[in-house]
Amino acid sequence: MSSVFSKIQAREIPGHILFEDEHCFSILTIAPIREGHVLVIPRAEINHWDDLPTELAAHLMLVSQRIAKAIKFVVNCKRVGMSIIGLEVPHTHLHLIPINTIDDMNFANQKAANHEALAKTAVLLRAALQN
Repeated sequence: MSSVFSKIQAREIPGHILFEDEHCFSILTIAPIREGHVLVIPRAEINHWDDLPTELAAHLMLVSQRIAKAIKFVVNCKRVGMSIIGLEVPHTHLHLIPINTIDDMNFANQKAANHEALAKTAVLLRAALQN
């Protein structure tokens, strides 16, 4: 059975895709902690991040660094935190979260996102990734 992320990458369900290559893609989450909360996801449906092939894990980190720079350009934040939890969807995904304090990494602060707000943020992040 395909994960929700596989359905997004196949364009079976909508998603605000920011970046994609042959190994991974990134989207804005529909339940962000803060504006600019991005997920970086391997195309392969690998449940546990510690089962990722070494080359793919390294690639995800490089892509995450590039996207973090774009997030810092677009969103007013001191840093971009990263978290890999993996309980909510059985498909590895890295959370990139703009933060100013440690409290900004609290997943209890997730809220359903407004589609129009996500679309605006997506446009800005895609533009920043082009630079």
